[in-house]
Amino acid sequence: MVFSSLIFLYAFLPVSLLVYLLMPTQKTRNISLLVFSLIFYAWGEPRYVLLLAAMSFFDWYFALQIEHSRKKRRRRRLLFAACAVNLGLIGYFKYAGLFCSLFGTVPEAIRSIALPIGISFYTFQLLTYVVDVYRKEAQAQESYWNVLLYASLFHQCIAGPIVRYQSIADELFGSRDPWRSLPSGVQRFSVGLAKKVVLANAMGKLCDSILLTDAALADSSAHAANLATLSQLPVLALWTGVIAYALQIYLDFSAYSDMAIGMGRMLGLHYSENFNYPYISRSVTEFWRRWHISLSGFFRDYVYIPLGGSRCSKLRNLFNLLVVWALTGLWHGASWNFVLWGLYFFLFLMLEKLGLKKLLDRIPVLSNLYTLLVVALGWVLFRSSDLSLAAAVFKGLFGLNGNPFTNFAATLLLKNNLYILLLSMIASTPLLKKLAELLSSRMSRRGWNRLSTAVVPILLLLLSTMGLVGNSYNPFIYFQF
Repeated sequence: MVFSSLIFLYAFLPVSLLVYLLMPTQKTRNISLLVFSLIFYAWGEPRYVLLLAAMSFFDWYFALQIEHSRKKRRRRRLLFAACAVNLGLIGYFKYAGLFCSLFGTVPEAIRSIALPIGISFYTFQLLTYVVDVYRKEAQAQESYWNVLLYASLFHQCIAGPIVRYQSIADELFGSRDPWRSLPSGVQRFSVGLAKKVVLANAMGKLCDSILLTDAALADSSAHAANLATLSQLPVLALWTGVIAYALQIYLDFSAYSDMAIGMGRMLGLHYSENFNYPYISRSVTEFWRRWHISLSGFFRDYVYIPLGGSRCSKLRNLFNLLVVWALTGLWHGASWNFVLWGLYFFLFLMLEKLGLKKLLDRIPVLSNLYTLLVVALGWVLFRSSDLSLAAAVFKGLFGLNGNPFTNFAATLLLKNNLYILLLSMIASTPLLKKLAELLSSRMSRRGWNRLSTAVVPILLLLLSTMGLVGNSYNPFIYFQF
């Protein structure tokens, strides 16, 4: 079940919200939230609910033992054991195939392992819980069910944002008033839904029509045909496809974060922002402060800083960055293209640390174009696990395949999708948000603010519903992570 599906919008979400709001106490509300979260997860992964429950149990137990232990050495051993359990499980389910490929053929038993939905997200959340207890930045939960609730919250369990225990514990397990933030939550959810259904899906269709679908790219028997197709595409078509993918992955993932944040507010929970218009960045460094903020923050606070961060020699600092970006690439997938994608960004971050950023700061327009180009080319590597196909796209973008700049089909395709491309680009900047705030301010002065708060979500919901009815194309890129 995905957020942008009719069964979720018109059955699961309203029923779970109604039951939650009708519960008489905060304890019973949390019980209902836990039940619906487990149902939501079981809808797509009935077997792996037990894995989620087991990992939550291990971390609940280790956190209690860490808190109750007075000896520093024993606390460290317990922390190591907790990390070993979490990382060992995610390593088995996600990286066993990649590990085996280093030594030859991957056994069939390993190839047949199914990746549990959201394991990368909820594993990192559980790790933050145990580490924060070890650091004495959070108190261990006496109740196992509370830890399971924290790990399984259906709003963000499968796709983030990665919510740290210490940032949500007081609201989640204390008293809160969902009625106060319910209207803003509904509004935020509806904006994310429309962004996903109307814009992200349109960009996904356009990208797939040019750069091939994920299924086609993964079909090894069609490799030669795929390589020939991509190599012959005109430059204009390839750039259209790459731009469409860059817009799709941002609109898709940020829309899910919007919906998660909105649903949290409906219950009186305030999740941290996960995106801050990354495509307006003027450096790769700034881009990664604005993109997937919860993941960047996790690696900064739980890997980069413990390794020494920037308070060390330049050589050691570069090593710390290398480790973080190799791990960032691996987090996104058990494939060599993701590792190279992480190292690709490490290269530019290293160059910026060594002086490139100072040069870019002097020329704002050029710095933004540079950032967009680096990120767009990075998405080419991100999208295809077959490096030869990615190389064909890289070369074709600059006409190095002997491909023409354009043809009739490429020009027509761009013309037919020009308006939705421009709208998606505008939606990736703060412009629409600023216009909405301006209109809201004017309507508030006229006393129409409550009317707009009610009408806008309804209109966006109707628009999204029309986009979903009869449309089977509704992918979500980050489910694979």
